[in-house]
Amino acid sequence: MTKTSAFQNTIIKRVGRNIFEHPPKISIVIPAYNAVGHIGEALASVAAQKFREYEVIVVNDGSPDTEQFENAIRSHLENIVYIRQHNAGAGVARNTGIREARGAIIAFLDADDVWLPDFLTSQYVFLGRNLYDMVYCDAFLMGLNTAYRRTFMQTAPSDGEATFEAILDMRCNVITSGTMARKQAIIDAGWFETERVRAHDFHLWLRMAKNGAKIGYQKKQLLKYRVHLDSLSGDSVSRVEREINAFERVRSSIELNEEQAAIVERRMAGLESDLAVEQGKSFLLQGDYHEAAVAFRVANKHRHSLKLSLVTLLARIAPGTLLKFYRSARAGDIALVPKHN
Repeated sequence: MTKTSAFQNTIIKRVGRNIFEHPPKISIVIPAYNAVGHIGEALASVAAQKFREYEVIVVNDGSPDTEQFENAIRSHLENIVYIRQHNAGAGVARNTGIREARGAIIAFLDADDVWLPDFLTSQYVFLGRNLYDMVYCDAFLMGLNTAYRRTFMQTAPSDGEATFEAILDMRCNVITSGTMARKQAIIDAGWFETERVRAHDFHLWLRMAKNGAKIGYQKKQLLKYRVHLDSLSGDSVSRVEREINAFERVRSSIELNEEQAAIVERRMAGLESDLAVEQGKSFLLQGDYHEAAVAFRVANKHRHSLKLSLVTLLARIAPGTLLKFYRSARAGDIALVPKHN
């Protein structure tokens, strides 16, 4: 293995014997952290691709399961570029992969997602035929406890041209594992953020669009996107707080015109309402009905929703009834406001 440095982070790189000497058309970047349970399936989906002119770069971001992880990828080692680095976060891991990539086009795959066999061919043709700088697609959701086959875009739709304003206003929602982009367009936009922040991919897509990159959405399900049930049932307050942080970073780090600034303010107001709703739910479950009613009332000042008005009233005059409904309904059926990805 050879040692080098990337973004002030020491890396150890191993190049498999089956890696072509000439640069490939596509470099596939797979960051990995605690991914031992799914990395084999992800790599198998890459190996099953009909398009063959690619290299695979797996970046182990200082994962605590490294020994088991390396055992899991042992049969793939001669076919990939394997990089180990100190834990620095997903943004730095992806930047490491991009920096080491020899292909002019980068395809991103998370270690727990799975591509369908046509992914690379379909996206590559779509990108080249339309002269796009970046393309993304739809995905089937897997991991949900339901017989109904849902897609990513049913929960987070994309509508119209994927401009800066459309991505900012979440009219277009990009799934990272369905993304393919020209390496130079990523570099020109300033790479992924290197701080330990969430939604660093969202921030990069915005900067690429702001920088003039042409982004296209192909309305095909070309992968399987894994939904982790523990994350769905986790701390919803923290989830909304992370989304608020993402828009705060956009507001402070990207130059916005009047229209774009208005979109951010509207989205922030909606998220503040979401946060109040989630806090209200938490208070309700704790039996603090007064604070629950206050939180729902605050949320309704932003939303002016008939449903929220009813919830606020019930929290004040019949909190037991509201709590009973909350506990009996499925999580997907009790959302009082739209969820943001």
